[in-house]
Amino acid sequence: MPFSHRKDLGLLALRLGTGGVLFAHGSQKLLGWFGGGGVKGTSAAMESMGFTPGRESAVAAGLGEAGGGALLALGLATPVAGAAAAGAMAGAVSVHAPAGFFAHKGGFEYPAFLGFAAAGLGLVGPGRYSLDQLTGHRLNRPATVLLAFAVSAAAATVVVNRRTATVAAAKPQDADPEPSAD
Repeated sequence: MPFSHRKDLGLLALRLGTGGVLFAHGSQKLLGWFGGGGVKGTSAAMESMGFTPGRESAVAAGLGEAGGGALLALGLATPVAGAAAAGAMAGAVSVHAPAGFFAHKGGFEYPAFLGFAAAGLGLVGPGRYSLDQLTGHRLNRPATVLLAFAVSAAAATVVVNRRTATVAAAKPQDADPEPSAD
């Protein structure tokens, strides 16, 4: 095997692993596979985490994860796949951020890693062993990269900001302290 193919094999391994994990994770939300709640169960969970409306949030997260993961694994529309998965993971990071970084304490380590891996793949491209390669990279062009990541970043920003506002509004307000008798 030529030395130059090692990079392409590495990208294939990374795409299959990251894409497979994302696909499984999103399939829990959309289809109830692998012990997931499906759209109905995930909708209720999304509402309880501050993502409203719950059903639309569940479908969007599931599609970003399962769809982005499947496309990453196949190496098809790689910039769109990476951007979609990274955007979905940004929402997950916002949920886990209050618990800190490490996953064993409920932190955002795991979704951040998946998001960064997906984004990295979307930026670098799928490599030689991909459907993008077979299609002449029609869906893997510089303009696609810019557009996909711009749309994903904008959407993730809106979703996370809305969730933050919803969570803040749901917190009980501290009672006003008694005025001092000066």
